[in-house]
Amino acid sequence: MKLICAPKDHKFKGKADALDVVLYGRADRPTRGSAGAAIKDEIIQWNLHPAPKAWDFLSLALAVIAADLAGHRAASPDGWTRELEVEVAVADSALWNSQRQLIQHLLGFLTTDLWRVNFIDGGYSPKPPRRPLVPMEDCVSLLSGGLDSFIGNLDLVAAGNRPFAVSQIVVGDGEKQRAFANHMGGGLRHLQMNHNADVPNPETPSSQRARSMIFITYGVLAATALKQYHDGGTVTLYVCENGFISINPPLTEMRLGSLSTRTTHPVFFGLLHQLFDEAGLRVRLVNPYQLRTKGEMLRDCADQKALLAHASNTTSCGRYLIHGHTHCGRCVPCLVRRAAFHAAGVTDGTKYVFSDLGRDDKDHAGFDDVRSVAMALAEVQTNGLEMWLGTALSTNLLSDVTPLQAMVGRGLTELGALMKSYGVK
Repeated sequence: MKLICAPKDHKFKGKADALDVVLYGRADRPTRGSAGAAIKDEIIQWNLHPAPKAWDFLSLALAVIAADLAGHRAASPDGWTRELEVEVAVADSALWNSQRQLIQHLLGFLTTDLWRVNFIDGGYSPKPPRRPLVPMEDCVSLLSGGLDSFIGNLDLVAAGNRPFAVSQIVVGDGEKQRAFANHMGGGLRHLQMNHNADVPNPETPSSQRARSMIFITYGVLAATALKQYHDGGTVTLYVCENGFISINPPLTEMRLGSLSTRTTHPVFFGLLHQLFDEAGLRVRLVNPYQLRTKGEMLRDCADQKALLAHASNTTSCGRYLIHGHTHCGRCVPCLVRRAAFHAAGVTDGTKYVFSDLGRDDKDHAGFDDVRSVAMALAEVQTNGLEMWLGTALSTNLLSDVTPLQAMVGRGLTELGALMKSYGVK
């Protein structure tokens, strides 16, 4: 699968073996894809002035999102691993082509596909606004509407930080994101964006393996617009997620594909830092909860009053839209969420479609994710945590994995306590 991704004024050649994707504009014919038009308009409306390299990085991320939508895993030889080739128009093609191997490596780790990336001239590089807004905030934080980012932003504000909140608008969560931002610290400056990627004949359901890259790119765009960055400083971008989901170890041998994402995996963050350093992007990614479980995040939240008032209104479910903006209660994110409330001793007022995990029917205890958790717990009890983890943490890109292993063990303990409370065996 090959994609040519560039602004509309690019001279697309209409090759039969490639999909043309218009960046920062609308597709002018049904055979073309598009991505990023709304982002450009939003930045213009805000009068922000992000760094040119941040725009180039965004162009790459938009191309990756389009490829993730356009590439059908079922059509690959093994039913999963795709061969994806993207050609991306940027302002500095020489710089980004010099980092091609690193980019292909980090994309391969993120999506488990085979990537070939090439950069060409002619990328989007807007002129600075006459009177740019240069925000004074001391950091940037992602605010998804989920429980982890809610806690993370509460903790940042409680520690005296003033984050610039950035969100990916998701149907059903946009209003919630705004409410959370308005509630914290007397109201946070809050930028909401959507990639609006659209391609002909998209994979359904889409794999979403590349989504973390576009979320992080929004944060990078905002970070390079801050006064701190324009003054030559480095800006911290906080991406808050509990360590168990960050590592997201496959619960069973059958969960090695789309059910084990790498959204904030420390290896992915490490590769991004290498790329930022080489590209001269002064942005540092930080996940303060890499070594903490979700239950520990709830228990130790610095603003318990706000947590108790709003935690149940956050979103964690992987099937939230499918169930009419209601948590299913039985997918892995829901189970980790429910286990966290249970472990922290915090009342969970969330409405779950399938609430009683102890019912022995196909909708509850017999559901795949519930069964997978039970199987993982049984294997750890029989063979030990390290053997169960297998190769999940086996990489030379991580130094001492002992703390990560211990955190995963505590996360499993939280899940085990939840299963026991419902009588799941």
